[in-house]
Amino acid sequence: MADVSDIDMMMPGQAIPATKVELTVSCRDLLNKDVISESDPVCVMYLQTVGTDTYKEYGRSEVIMNTLNPDFVKKFVIDYFFEEVQKLKFELYDVDSKSQDLRKHDFLGKAFCTLGEIMGSSGCKLKKPLSGPAKNCGSIIVKGEEMSECRDMITMQFKGENLDKKDFLGKSDPFLVFHRCNEDGSFTICHKTEVIKNTLNPNWKAFNVMLRALNNADHDRTIKVECFDWNRDGSHDLIGVFETNTRELSRGPCLTNVYQLIHPKKQAKKKSYRNSGLVTLLSCKIEPQYTFLDYIRGGCELNFTVAIDFTASNGDPRQPTSLHYMNPYTPNSYLRALWAVGEVIQDYDHDKLFPALGFGARVPPSMQTSHEFFLNGSQTDPFCVGVEGIVAAYQKALSSVQLYGPTLFAPIINHVARFAAAVRDGSKYYVLLIITDGCICDMDHTKEAVVNAAKLPMSIIIVGVGKEDFSKMEELDGDEVRVSYKGQFAERDIVQFVPFRDFEGGDNVVVSQARLAKEVLAEIPDQITLYMKMRNIKPRPPRSPSLASHASHQSFRT
Repeated sequence: MADVSDIDMMMPGQAIPATKVELTVSCRDLLNKDVISESDPVCVMYLQTVGTDTYKEYGRSEVIMNTLNPDFVKKFVIDYFFEEVQKLKFELYDVDSKSQDLRKHDFLGKAFCTLGEIMGSSGCKLKKPLSGPAKNCGSIIVKGEEMSECRDMITMQFKGENLDKKDFLGKSDPFLVFHRCNEDGSFTICHKTEVIKNTLNPNWKAFNVMLRALNNADHDRTIKVECFDWNRDGSHDLIGVFETNTRELSRGPCLTNVYQLIHPKKQAKKKSYRNSGLVTLLSCKIEPQYTFLDYIRGGCELNFTVAIDFTASNGDPRQPTSLHYMNPYTPNSYLRALWAVGEVIQDYDHDKLFPALGFGARVPPSMQTSHEFFLNGSQTDPFCVGVEGIVAAYQKALSSVQLYGPTLFAPIINHVARFAAAVRDGSKYYVLLIITDGCICDMDHTKEAVVNAAKLPMSIIIVGVGKEDFSKMEELDGDEVRVSYKGQFAERDIVQFVPFRDFEGGDNVVVSQARLAKEVLAEIPDQITLYMKMRNIKPRPPRSPSLASHASHQSFRT
């Protein structure tokens, strides 16, 4: 049975944000290691273990005889997570015998990349030079494609009959929890229905969930469904359990899709026990959906902007107690949050030019307070080259501005929203990362800005650093209650807030950054596809590789 606390953390409709992709590998102009004929190449793919420098072999292609320009037929199928940096290594060998030991074959070259780099490239096709035993070792071309069975959405509706009465003064308040069976036999919660109060014959609303979340592309994989009686204190009472799979469910309403709810303890105690009620499938429909990768493959770019809090509450940057202190051995929380998010998103921005802004400081030469200044000191160009460029600009700003205040978010949100408002054709989506140490001083204006931004191709990530009370920030994260301003609710949930302290601890900085990235970025693909769906924007056909231009960002001006 699922842990009750896990059930309460699971919001209705949530699903596992993963998919599978096929990687196809080709090479051009490989080294020729054979004297009489040409090389007989094989490609080996490795996946790096998070938090280590170790790459483990993931798979091998077939061997193609006598060619320097192989197009390998065997695909590498791999789970894809947008919110993770999945580092890959490809090695090419000239096969000289039937031995599986790679040391007994001639090394031709290698290349490193991330899975995001492949999927974020033009047409999901990445070409890289091979490095190896010679100056020119040829090149590798890797093409990624989402597997078709990962695009399907399943829509279902269930009803219950004659459920056990669990409440002393009433009937029951039943809800269903769906679990996917994992490879190791454990179960993961992937959907929860609404609670229907005071009934033994509930009729739950129809719901939809990505098919892969229920079966991981395996129609015979077990799905465990638990029926609970809801209790206010969170100690929900189990009514019963049944198991099924998507192959069975896809048959629709029929006798085999009427399930007996079994309570294991009651069944063990009483020989006369039959069941704790019935759950019947009323409808089931499986339909293909446009996915996040469909839009990326069609040319949608993620434009990443970072905004850093330079208010005085951070402390004097020259002092070790400051949140902005530059420890030569350990990056501060601002840098760790920046790297965690930026390292993932940069793979989906083709020119790697990122606007980097600051707020809450007195800025030279006038030393007037600004809430949207450029970190690099420029008056006209906010762009930094890669995450490394943002880090350099941040360090430069610390030495030139005076930390001041107050903490205002609305100017920064409105700043990025102006550019998002100008591009509504699905070609760009803006992601704003705000890193801050304290509660905001313009909550009403910020709520207004969020409500307006929710209509635009834009998402906001807020990371709180330090030990302040961030409880008010939760008002902006619309997971449970949608943000509103003067009675107008945001049409989408576009804000994700997390306190950085939840991811600190332990000696492995890389692992904590990976956990942070997973938490704050997991919702981005669904936010993007929801925006496109609400605006009836279909993915464009895969584009041919082209050079992205600096001008595509337009020009940020304060």
